[in-house]
Amino acid sequence: QVQLVESGGGLVQAGGSLRLSCAASGRTVSRNTMAWFRQAPGKEREFVATITWSGGSTDYAASVKGRFTISRDYAKNTVLLQMNSLKPEDTAVYYCAAGRFGRLPSLYDYWGQGTQVTVSS
Repeated sequence: QVQLVESGGGLVQAGGSLRLSCAASGRTVSRNTMAWFRQAPGKEREFVATITWSGGSTDYAASVKGRFTISRDYAKNTVLLQMNSLKPEDTAVYYCAAGRFGRLPSLYDYWGQGTQVTVSS
């Protein structure tokens, strides 16, 4: 079993930055690919970014590439999402997930409870 707890969400003006953190615990958590997804009101959950357990491979949605950076802190069992140049369309609940590498939500077996990110114009 893997437990994931997100933090770092909040309200920010367009053009600003936020850093989300996902603390992971549980058996073999360090062997999982980690990812961030987001879900805006009335929309389906969408892929944001993912990173392999070794950190050697990453993938980003086109809408965030060049603005967001995913990374892992192995000492703290944490995955981070640095979000820069935020736009109002980035407003959503952001979820951390653990599973297999890819963009489909079905690849991920474990999910956090989500953290709200609101970007004002």
